[in-house]
Amino acid sequence: MTPNIRKIVTYEEEILVEGFKKVKQPWHMFAVAAVVANPWADRYVEDLKPEIMAFGPILGELLTERMLKLGGGGDAIEAYGKAAIVGLNGEIEHASGLIHTLRFGNHYREAVGAKSYLAFTNIRGGANAPVMIPLMDKNDAGRRSHYLTVQFSIADAPRADEVVIALGAASSGRPHHRIGDRYQDLKDLGHDLDNPAAV
Repeated sequence: MTPNIRKIVTYEEEILVEGFKKVKQPWHMFAVAAVVANPWADRYVEDLKPEIMAFGPILGELLTERMLKLGGGGDAIEAYGKAAIVGLNGEIEHASGLIHTLRFGNHYREAVGAKSYLAFTNIRGGANAPVMIPLMDKNDAGRRSHYLTVQFSIADAPRADEVVIALGAASSGRPHHRIGDRYQDLKDLGHDLDNPAAV
């Protein structure tokens, strides 16, 4: 059992000026998406597991390979995330099922050497719906500089009986980050960060 992939879409941007100020080095944000036939479209299916188990590894490996090529390898990726959009003849559960499995996400986590969970969205939408992939630091969930969103759309996807599955990444956090992070906020509130039970 293999996913029926209609096409693969890549998105990439290189930011040279952010907030009216040049960046020290180009800020790279990018994504890869697979447009896949929804095997459960137009009907209620109680057991989604067979397709999830079969499709997860294939899609995870395929998209991860493309991401590594776009980003210049796993070490060059600092922020990462995933997203799925199910077409109008599907359920949110279908979008969720195809990305929320270790057999899908672990390919990406391991390839970039990540410790934190993959930020995610899973929604329903029609063709040209915005693919919005939230990102976070691959090793530190509290690092706000890396709270980002890669956004693009695919003019003809998802069709009603399709799912768009996507991975996103950034080469760094925001170039001119200056709002602090979660840990600074906790210090400002008087929390003892050396004592996890106090936080």
